[in-house]
Amino acid sequence: MDKNLIVFEDHKIRRVYDEATETWYFSVVDIIQALIQQANYGAARNYWKVLKNRLIKEGSQSVTKCNQLKLEAIYFTHNKC
Repeated sequence: MDKNLIVFEDHKIRRVYDEATETWYFSVVDIIQALIQQANYGAARNYWKVLKNRLIKEGSQSVTKCNQLKLEAIYFTHNKC
């Protein structure tokens, strides 16, 4: 598995590439942190938690009741670059 960081509007996004399936996996919380321009990683994580619960209550099948899947940590601060 190849691990890389990408930068979107000065926010670092963790991603992992699975060569077997030729699929990229991205950190949803990192993406949300960039989209809502939130410097605090915990606030972005809470935002995703609340949004996911609302989607589940609305009957959306695009999210599961899984809290988090583990993504191997890449050492960097969760603040803007």
